[in-house]
Amino acid sequence: MKKGLFITFEGGDGSGKSTQIRLLKQNLEKTDREVLLTREPGGTEISEKIREIILDRNNTEMDNMTEALLYAAARAQLVSQVIRPALEAGKIVICDRFVDSSIAYQSYGRNLGDSISIINSFAVGDCMPDITILLKLSPEEANRRISGREQDRIELASDDFHHKVYEGYLELERKYPNRIVGIEATGTIESIAENIMGRVKELLGTVE
Repeated sequence: MKKGLFITFEGGDGSGKSTQIRLLKQNLEKTDREVLLTREPGGTEISEKIREIILDRNNTEMDNMTEALLYAAARAQLVSQVIRPALEAGKIVICDRFVDSSIAYQSYGRNLGDSISIINSFAVGDCMPDITILLKLSPEEANRRISGREQDRIELASDDFHHKVYEGYLELERKYPNRIVGIEATGTIESIAENIMGRVKELLGTVE
């Protein structure tokens, strides 16, 4: 079977991932491509239950490694049940967050180091994104954007944590320049969407 295309979106909360994911799906469907949207943690019944545990703001006693293992467990289920079968069927899969989130939030933010990459190598195997769109937004601006809504357990973490996460994302962009495309999230919605679609078209080989 023809392999599909695996696209992931990364960035802090408030960076506009949901909007850009929706626009990319619409743009790709105009080219008669079959597109599947999913998210992390979540995307399956089991993974959504794990999501509730991770993000519950009342779970203040959760150990950092417990958090990391829960993310990996939700991811393993999503890859097995949804992502891998869709790619094998030739679909384009767009996922809101993936392994890079765990590295940024747990390796850097929680100071868990290389253990996160090791854990997630079991969770995803060889199922890695073809391209990752990193929407870059400073923690200060991100906090301003989400300040008016109820925040989950991760969003409520300290400013120091979110700065470490942001630096983690920037380091990943430097480390994997052939896969991770960093885009400033302060531009207009339209210009960002156009930039993203252009990058994806290059990968699809459809640029005229």
